[in-house]
Amino acid sequence: MNDSIQKLERLLVQTEAYLTSCSEEVLSQKPAPNKWSKREILGHLIDSAINNLQRFTEIQYAEKPYVIRNYRQDDLVRVNDYQHADLQELLILWKSLNRRIGIIIAAQTDATLSYEIRFADNSASDLRFLMTDYVEHMEHHILQIRRVH
Repeated sequence: MNDSIQKLERLLVQTEAYLTSCSEEVLSQKPAPNKWSKREILGHLIDSAINNLQRFTEIQYAEKPYVIRNYRQDDLVRVNDYQHADLQELLILWKSLNRRIGIIIAAQTDATLSYEIRFADNSASDLRFLMTDYVEHMEHHILQIRRVH
């Protein structure tokens, strides 16, 4: 899990540097009316962090297998109005949540990483997959942010 923790920290640093170098126009530009702006993608990453922080924490004490509840990502981005949110506020929240997630990932043992999870489609995996996939999901969206619209 050390690789995931290092990647997580690297993504936080690099993404903050990139986003703070962008103009307001670039941050708010949508590639299409139904697509998220860079700022909204960051907002989605905040929602993902909130949901996964809760998952990573609850699985430690919840009945196993731990059942993953889905969340409505488009609705969360819209209701939180990330398109008009202050970039610094979003970055502080995103970094804080992810630093806490990094601490939780680092605290896991082989036993806890093996905790079984179930997805909404009833497929199964384990906490190791969920944590690794979280960082990969973040990287995917950061690559979207860095693409020129």
